[in-house]
Amino acid sequence: MKTIFITGASGGLGKAAAKLFQSNGWKVIATMRNPEKETELNTLENVTLLALDLTQPSQVQKTIKAAIELGDIDVVLNNAGYGLTGPFEAYSAAQIDTQIDTNLTGVLRVAHPFVTYFRESKKQGLFITVTSAVAIAASPFASVYTATKYALEGWSESMNYDLNSFGIKFKTVAPGGIKTNFGSTALVLEQHSAYDALWNKMMEGFQDGSLIHFSEPEEIASVIYEAATDEKDQQKYAAGKDAVALSEKREKIGFEAHRKEITQIYKI
Repeated sequence: MKTIFITGASGGLGKAAAKLFQSNGWKVIATMRNPEKETELNTLENVTLLALDLTQPSQVQKTIKAAIELGDIDVVLNNAGYGLTGPFEAYSAAQIDTQIDTNLTGVLRVAHPFVTYFRESKKQGLFITVTSAVAIAASPFASVYTATKYALEGWSESMNYDLNSFGIKFKTVAPGGIKTNFGSTALVLEQHSAYDALWNKMMEGFQDGSLIHFSEPEEIASVIYEAATDEKDQQKYAAGKDAVALSEKREKIGFEAHRKEITQIYKI
């Protein structure tokens, strides 16, 4: 029986992934900031809940130590994160720091002890990191969020080169829109009056469905499960119809043509 360690498992994609792996016979270590509030995963067989806040280095070390003591871990799913949205000049320095600390530094914080564990104890291992469709092609009003997701793609590629000879692999899953409570619980919106016209244009696209197709979290979780079990030498997995279409289009017409096309969509 294999074991997966999941961050951000309290809801949405993280919880859907935990349930999917558990239903397929995996042991699941589901981490979240407040496991005492969880009422579903704690009822499932072979699921262990642990407290984890990516921004707390001492807790990260303590939780990972406890997880490893529970038994062999085969896969680490880096899922936790949140989105800082709005015009860049509306962000405070503290908000920028928190976004980077959570979405990027927090992932590295979790990965660091697991790399040593996989290399020294397991001689193999797999990291799957949830990025975003904005790491395929950027969108307005998500500059720092996008930067963290692009960084995770680059980090994963570089780590593959570093650790391939040790049997350790890194994969990324880039979802498009997901029908979860991400917008209400993991989204911070800042606005600036100078950008109202552009913001309204973007919102019109979301409302009429022309900009994005939202997937159920279970659809994205199935791509994560595929990445964990297909044994393919493949790093990037687009997940959801919108992300797949975006990836295919950018590859087909090239970066500059696609960038110009997106510029026209948001032109005011």
